[in-house]
Amino acid sequence: MPVFSGIWVALVTPFDNGAVDFPALRHLARHLLDEGAAGLVVCGTTGEAAALSKAEQLAVLDALLEDIPGERLVMGLAGNNLAELLAFQAEVQRRPVAGLLVPAPYYIRPSQAGLLAWFETIADAASVPVILYDIPYRTGVRLELETLRRLARHPRIRAIKDCGGNAEVTQALIADGQLDVLTGEDNQILSTLCLGGSGAISAASHIRTRDFAALVERVTAGDLEAARAIFRSLQPLLRLAFAEPNPAPVKTLLAMRGLIRDELRAPMLPSSEALRERLRTELA
Repeated sequence: MPVFSGIWVALVTPFDNGAVDFPALRHLARHLLDEGAAGLVVCGTTGEAAALSKAEQLAVLDALLEDIPGERLVMGLAGNNLAELLAFQAEVQRRPVAGLLVPAPYYIRPSQAGLLAWFETIADAASVPVILYDIPYRTGVRLELETLRRLARHPRIRAIKDCGGNAEVTQALIADGQLDVLTGEDNQILSTLCLGGSGAISAASHIRTRDFAALVERVTAGDLEAARAIFRSLQPLLRLAFAEPNPAPVKTLLAMRGLIRDELRAPMLPSSEALRERLRTELA
């Protein structure tokens, strides 16, 4: 049985006049789980974690744990200073969470041997499952297949958020069966599921969460005709959700539904007025 499956929403961090909006955060989290999300990924890319201090990240997690069972929360763990990251990991692991989402150290671009040592060190210190996050267009370095296969042997490394952009690697990991393969690219959810992947960590699924969950259900049931119809209906949303840098369009859509304020932290900017008009049409 997979450890991680279904639709895990890459949760935005709501703000109110520059500060984290904790009431909106908790309300949004409950709403998404009620709509069928398997769980939430906290303080990842979509959550603007790079613009949050470590104290704010822990405060976000603590606020969610007031209402949400820890087994439905995965915490992002990103950085390029290993000692600081291990100290933060220890703090996170004082809380009950389902796992840690860990990307390669950004900007440094280490060798594959360096990546292997990095992730193994974090996994050795882990008391919860680790999800590898392969996203070379953000970190500047790719996790090669052999590196991933070696990391998959570690008992704490249980899944991958796959944004690597290599279909052969994706298929090989699914065939190996050692990692739960969750796509991190929303436009690849159907194809990953059909290949045998476990699900997705998705930003766009803040909107029409029930349809994203139904997509997983239909593929699992073998009803591919219905799955294709659902996925086709989601295409306009998927195009608009990433028409400008994530998470601006998603935050605009959530604000239009009255769930959060349409506010981001620099260097991120709100959606342009032209995109807002398109989003209003889509929401209608």
